[in-house]
Amino acid sequence: MSELQAFQDAFVAALRRDGAALSPWLVSDTPPPGLAVYRNTIAKGCVDALAENFPTVRAMVDEAWFTGAALLFAREKPPEHAALLDYGAAFPTWLEKFPPAIDLPYLAGVAHLDRLWIESLFAAEAPHLEAASLSSLSPDDWASARTQAHPSLRLAAFDAGLPGLWLAARAGADDLELTEAPQTLMLVRRAGVVRSRIVDDAEAEFLRAVRSGHTLSAAAERAAEAKPGAPIATLFAALIADGVFSGLDMDTR
Repeated sequence: MSELQAFQDAFVAALRRDGAALSPWLVSDTPPPGLAVYRNTIAKGCVDALAENFPTVRAMVDEAWFTGAALLFAREKPPEHAALLDYGAAFPTWLEKFPPAIDLPYLAGVAHLDRLWIESLFAAEAPHLEAASLSSLSPDDWASARTQAHPSLRLAAFDAGLPGLWLAARAGADDLELTEAPQTLMLVRRAGVVRSRIVDDAEAEFLRAVRSGHTLSAAAERAAEAKPGAPIATLFAALIADGVFSGLDMDTR
C-alpha cells in the first residue's frame, strides 16, 4: 500500500471516530480540531440524504426521532463513497432491529418501499415495449414469445396492506390506516417518473412469471390460476401501458 493510500485510509478511519488512526502523521497525540468539523459535515450530509431517500419514513415520525435514528445509522453504516444520492440501502433492515421502532412495526416495511422507489428511479435506462410491437403476433408467436421486465420494475408483496399505507402517506393523507388484507406494490419508471400502484394477484403472478423467463402464454396461465376469471388481455394491456416491459423475445427455447 502506498503512503498516500495509507494516509487516506487513516483519515477515513479518523472521521469514523478512530482517533488513533492518524497518529503516525501527527506531531502530538491530540487529534486536529478540524476533524470535528469534517465529522459534523459528513453527519449532516448523511442525515439530509436519508431524509431525501426515505421521505415516507420521515413523514411518519417526528423530526427529532428521524434525525436521531439517521445519526445512529450513519455512525454504524457510514457511506462507502462520496455520492449520497442512493445512500441508505441498509436502512430498512437496520430499522427492523432499532429498539425505538419496536412500537412502529410497519416502519421498516415503509422504509423498504421508499428504498425500492429509489432503486426504480436510478435503474438502468431501457426502451419500453409498446402495444404496437405485439399487433403482428400470431397465436403460435404468443405461445413462444417472452418479454423482458424493464430494469426499473420493482415488486413488493406484504401480508398486510402496507403498500396502501405507503401510497396514502406519499400522497399526504392525514388519516393513515393499515389494513389486514395482503397487498403487492408495483413500481416502474417511465419518462423519468417513478409510478407506483397496487396490483392484484393476477397481475403480480403474471409479472413474477415474466421475470422468471416464462412465455407470455405460461404467464397468462399462472395469472389465471392466481385469480380465476381475471381478464388477461386487459391485464396485459394495462401492464404495457404502465411500461413494465422493455423488449420482446421470440426465442423458442
